[in-house]
Amino acid sequence: MFTDQKPVRELRFSATTSWLSTLTSTKLFAVFLIALLLLVALILALPQASSGRNVGFAEARFLGKVSHNGTSVGKSSEDDYKDKLLGGLLAPGFDEDSCLSRYQANLYRKALPYKPSSYLLSRLRNYEDLHRRCGPYSESYKGALNELMVGDKNITVSREADCKYVVYIFNSKSGLGNRILAATSTFLYAILTNRVLLIDPRMDISDLFCEPFPESSWFLPENFPLMDKLDLFNQTYPNSFGKMMKNNMLNSSAESRPSYLDVYLDHDYGLYDKLFFCDENQPFVNKVPWLILKSSQYFVPGIFLMPCFEQELSRLFPQKTTVFHHLGRYLIHPTNQVWGLITRYYQAYLANADERIGIQIRVFDGSLSPSQYITEQVLSCAMTQKLLPQVNEQKFVVPPPSGKPKLKAVLVTSLISGYSEVLRNMYWQNPAVTGDLVGVFQPSHEELQQTEKQSHNRKAWAEIYLLSLTDGLITTAMSTFGYVAQGLGGLKPWILYRPDGKNLTDQGPPCVKLMSSEPCFHSPTYYDCKAKRGVDIGNVVPYVRHCEDLRVGIKIVDS
Repeated sequence: MFTDQKPVRELRFSATTSWLSTLTSTKLFAVFLIALLLLVALILALPQASSGRNVGFAEARFLGKVSHNGTSVGKSSEDDYKDKLLGGLLAPGFDEDSCLSRYQANLYRKALPYKPSSYLLSRLRNYEDLHRRCGPYSESYKGALNELMVGDKNITVSREADCKYVVYIFNSKSGLGNRILAATSTFLYAILTNRVLLIDPRMDISDLFCEPFPESSWFLPENFPLMDKLDLFNQTYPNSFGKMMKNNMLNSSAESRPSYLDVYLDHDYGLYDKLFFCDENQPFVNKVPWLILKSSQYFVPGIFLMPCFEQELSRLFPQKTTVFHHLGRYLIHPTNQVWGLITRYYQAYLANADERIGIQIRVFDGSLSPSQYITEQVLSCAMTQKLLPQVNEQKFVVPPPSGKPKLKAVLVTSLISGYSEVLRNMYWQNPAVTGDLVGVFQPSHEELQQTEKQSHNRKAWAEIYLLSLTDGLITTAMSTFGYVAQGLGGLKPWILYRPDGKNLTDQGPPCVKLMSSEPCFHSPTYYDCKAKRGVDIGNVVPYVRHCEDLRVGIKIVDS
């Protein structure tokens, strides 16, 4: 029997083993299936960019294109390369690590419809060649120095100079915005007259702006022969253009010419200084190898009124209201130190917003306390123009119609903190009627303008640039700080009328939208060079009009 039962046990054991094997396989498959379903559910539960609140445009463009150190991590393409160079505005070949902002700025700014003309790009490349050949310490520069003053004697020469220069010197009392606008205006004049732009090194901007030109500096060497006389240049200086005009000493047909001219175009310049904008005087000026130009103004509109430059300007800027937008973005790049301030603040407070609103408040009377009038004016402007939502003081919570709130980030720049505190408290203590969430941020409040302090200037430059990255902008009338921001960003801001409240009637609007992003020329000439009389300079050509914030000023507009 023992012999008969052995096969039965083996059969039972074999059957049991087969059943266990089948059961184990089934369980493993079930476990695998459950794990797969859980993984799919987890993926579906993750936040999607296409649902809920959208990621801000700059953040969406920044992710997947560059890593934290600025190196490319995305797929390279010709379009990305052109975008990096701002449509060809910037020259390739710079050391990117030395000036990160030059090729990273496009990652923080939404695409704009303003494209530089092919002719402007060609002239910029030609200018770069000129600056490389004639810039500081070149043989041509050394040769041009020989024609300058020796001691107290001014040498006059008759031959045409190989290289000609325009040296921009600044008014020590002017702020950073004025200096940027005046330097950009001088650069345009340099392009039009084939001169090399050099900057007064005492302006101390090397830790604010990167060098803009390849393989050559834009700073005037400190051993420049006239360096100790630059502060003396004004309307009364012997080589002043205005004084020479007044004394009938300008003669374009003369065989000899002075080795340099002092061109004074600051806000307090006189009638004879303003004759610089007359065509008939430019032939003589063009013969002078060195121009020492002092200004704190955006005098580009004055150049646009000169017939001798009309054709060239039309080719350079078919869309006339893009002059500062293109030249400013070409010329002015934040240094790495300032770029760090800009990018850290942007990514911490602004990047995730659905919409960014900039508010720039400048009070010219020096008050350190917030004005109730200005506060009401800002709120009225922002809410009337739908830049900010009104609040509901009767409810604790207002549900958004879409089911998810829209996030608005408000960037306030002001010397004092009171205005941003009012806005912040208002949107914290009361819900917006739209259900939107409003965050209010202010990078600094320096109390007083301190242009002589570099730390102050670094903060000011960072805040100007941050304002230029916003979607909607409110600025203060006559403020060059706001002019630079709107120009770099290609924005047409709402500008606050008379921020001191002295001439605003109760019936008047709190703000007006600008005709263009171009800055205002505050102190233009009102002299008609051909008619030899005064005219309304805002009605000479259709593309130059009076400024919205200063009636006596002029600006470039869309004709």
